[in-house]
Amino acid sequence: MRTAYSVETVRAAERELMARLPEGALMQRAAAGLAAACAELLGRVYGSRVVLLVGSGDNGGDALYAGARLARRGAGVTAVLLSPERVHAAGLAALRRAGGRVTGTDGAEELIGRADLVVDGIVGIGGKGGLRPEAVPLAEAAARARAAVVAVDLPSGVDADTGEVRGAAVRADLTVTFGTHKPGLLVDPAREHAGSVRLVDIGLTLPEPAALEALQHADVARLLPSPSAESDKYRRGVVGIAAGSARYPGAAVLAVSGALRGGAGAVRYVGPAGGAVLARFPETLVSDRGPRKAGRVQAWVVGPGAGDDAETVAEVVGTDVPVLIDADGLRLADREAVRARTAPTLMTPHAGEAAALLGVAREEVEGARLAAVRELAGRYRATVLLKGSTTLVADPAGGTAVRVNATGTPWLATAGSGDVLSGLTGSLLAAGLSARDAGSVGAYLHGLAGRLASRGTPAAATDVARSLPDAWRDVTATA
Repeated sequence: MRTAYSVETVRAAERELMARLPEGALMQRAAAGLAAACAELLGRVYGSRVVLLVGSGDNGGDALYAGARLARRGAGVTAVLLSPERVHAAGLAALRRAGGRVTGTDGAEELIGRADLVVDGIVGIGGKGGLRPEAVPLAEAAARARAAVVAVDLPSGVDADTGEVRGAAVRADLTVTFGTHKPGLLVDPAREHAGSVRLVDIGLTLPEPAALEALQHADVARLLPSPSAESDKYRRGVVGIAAGSARYPGAAVLAVSGALRGGAGAVRYVGPAGGAVLARFPETLVSDRGPRKAGRVQAWVVGPGAGDDAETVAEVVGTDVPVLIDADGLRLADREAVRARTAPTLMTPHAGEAAALLGVAREEVEGARLAAVRELAGRYRATVLLKGSTTLVADPAGGTAVRVNATGTPWLATAGSGDVLSGLTGSLLAAGLSARDAGSVGAYLHGLAGRLASRGTPAAATDVARSLPDAWRDVTATA
């Protein structure tokens, strides 16, 4: 599992470690890891041209010490000082002893244009807001240059704690981060600026829980439901799907397709699209008598393609089993009824639906995804899965890390993909997973299935559903 910690927590861990180490030892560890990553990216260090963009403080010091190491290996290293009066003095002296050059910002854009590698050491993890005006031309020159761009700890101009980008920011090909991931490296829009991320262990001791965590194959494999020799279809869980309408029968079919591949032993369908569902999936238990008379279930999915069927949504929300609310259900559900539920509730909005629930513009949600998912979870007293390029899952109570998932592909932005995710995740709920685990595992498998279905080409929602067994096998085989 990958974990990410807040700036405050990282700073505290660094202070604790520095108190036990010789002065400057921690920075040397970071610089050694940074220099090694730069050398690997360059391939041939001797004779290469490296430009360091150096701000004030320790972030700039890391860049200077790493530059000194590269200079000793034969690279031509030039440090561009953005704040000469506040530069890290010891790092600057080390660079000069190694034969590195130092200059101001005048003419720096031309240097960047000729470089093989640009190292972004402008702003550290404590920076807020976008780049300051004097740094913007340098970031723009780096974006235009043929040089690879390596960010020190995180790209300058992004918010380490929130993943927000409030202005101009560096776009890196590689970010070398120290001690632990920072939330901004895992959450869009900042994640898009980070490129590949390489974690350098510098010996920090960090507490639990983290601010963010990202499941990996082994974590998902441990959470997946697995039948025993004594299992039958009812012991494995039954998921109810209340979805579809005369206008959107396909939503029901797609939700059922995801549910059948999600680990529950049986799927009950309630709604007007029973004929279409049975035509595709004859193993489905279909009823036209409403959720209350459909038979016992361990979890409900409600909302995909529901149109204006507020009565069915209200009936499902009023049950005492776990409920996943998606799509039209998010619009139709009585908000006080959602808050009053005592059984687990999982809401699965995309950014537009989240904006409507919060009463803000969509752009506000997309620019501050971490804040939005936390606010939704707290306001609705529900677990919230916020869909997007990085899907986030947050519990309503504090004390647990927000989970982030990035297994998907842009090709998942296709009609019906969310219906498949809802069915899959609802089935995991019925199989006994908590709302947080069901949302996290569902997003992981769905994203992986999207990759397997598309392999770089367009894929339909039905392709994603068909690839879910392959995703499941991939997780369990390689965990």
